[in-house]
Amino acid sequence: MLIRFNVKNFLSFSKNESGQSEEFSMLAGKVRNKKEHVYDNNKIKLLKFAAVYGANAAGKSNLVKALNFMKYTILKKLPKGHTEMYCKIDKENKEKESYFELEIMIGKKYYAYGFEVILSQSRFVSEWLVELTSDNNEKIIFTRDIVNGKYEFGTILKEKGLIDKLNVYAEDIEDDGSILLLSAMNENKKNLYKQYSNAKILREVYIWIAKDLDINFPNRPISNYSYMENKEKMDEVCQIIKAFGTGITGAQMVDVAPEKVLADMPRQVSNKILHDIENKMSAMNNNKNLKEVGFIMRSEKDFFVLNIDRNGEVKCQTLNFTHGKENVLFSMSEESDGTIRMLDLLEILIAGENKTYVIDELDRCLHPSLTYKFVETYLQIAAQKNIQLIVTTHESRLLDFDLLRRDEIWFINKRTTGESDIYSLEEYNTRFDQKIDKAYLDGRYGGVPIFSTVFPVKGED
Repeated sequence: MLIRFNVKNFLSFSKNESGQSEEFSMLAGKVRNKKEHVYDNNKIKLLKFAAVYGANAAGKSNLVKALNFMKYTILKKLPKGHTEMYCKIDKENKEKESYFELEIMIGKKYYAYGFEVILSQSRFVSEWLVELTSDNNEKIIFTRDIVNGKYEFGTILKEKGLIDKLNVYAEDIEDDGSILLLSAMNENKKNLYKQYSNAKILREVYIWIAKDLDINFPNRPISNYSYMENKEKMDEVCQIIKAFGTGITGAQMVDVAPEKVLADMPRQVSNKILHDIENKMSAMNNNKNLKEVGFIMRSEKDFFVLNIDRNGEVKCQTLNFTHGKENVLFSMSEESDGTIRMLDLLEILIAGENKTYVIDELDRCLHPSLTYKFVETYLQIAAQKNIQLIVTTHESRLLDFDLLRRDEIWFINKRTTGESDIYSLEEYNTRFDQKIDKAYLDGRYGGVPIFSTVFPVKGED
């Protein structure tokens, strides 16, 4: 689960008033009500939901982009265009380090992983992974001072044999300021983790970032509908989607000709799918225990499941819906944008434990009442499991103390200089009977647009 995220010198985030990084936190505040919204193991209290508000261009999406930048850089490399992603408000930022740090909980332990990078130079300058203890101390797992060519491994990694291998890996990349140690330690190192159990923390942190931190943007499908493969889940899915007033009364998988599906796709896409089918067939031939292989294809308004058996027979299915009492089937492309948005969001409601979802513009394509109902339903489900949902939104109906706690509400405001600040409603002394949505729209907490005259209105002569 996510504890904190800190960022500095990235897009609209420069530094806070103290000169430090901007901080977003899932640590529970002093609020006493709605304890079911909080994960509590008697050592740490973490929120399971947070809503981030702000005017257009205030920096809400930049917070999501910062998280995604960090994830992408760890899993792949510095993304395209990164040399221009420093905060340009201050010209001196071009030559300054950008700072990214995640604090996370894995199992019963807490870790901080981060790095500094001079974006304009495509050069990392430091990297660290530490274990955070309950007495506010830190146990070094590893640290790197890349500028001075120095690194250190903590006691946990100084196991006989392991430390010698780690020193070799570290020395191999130490002169290369474009490689992160955490990334390098998760490339073809499976045998290392099998041989040395103490090294597994390097894998566990990487896997949490890769699989448990699920970041979503408005222009991309949130889900590939993999939950639809489980027929036992279909009834649960239908019951949930009915409850949201979409008009859907049922759903079922129906057969569709594979050649028709491929013919309707761009040639580049269909060629890639055919290549994937060949690879899947090859994998099945090399594994006698596999009777069939399959994969999911998802576009903005289409969903297909391909299954291939040992004889090379390809079966393709898609998802259709029924409305009303008549058993008439409708394809996904015939459903509204709001319905498809809800189908995307269903994955969060039926997801397993320990995932942290981040969704930019939760309310896109949704009626305000539907957005409220979704968050209300999520909080009811989250009370029974360890899961987190962080959203950016403009939907003021969520600013309701009957629904949310003070510490679950965050704001991003743009200063007159153009820099973004992150802060929580917990910082304000707000009565529980306060009409929080009205106070927000009136500008009491910032994060709302300030209008000037668009054009002069001339009176009649």
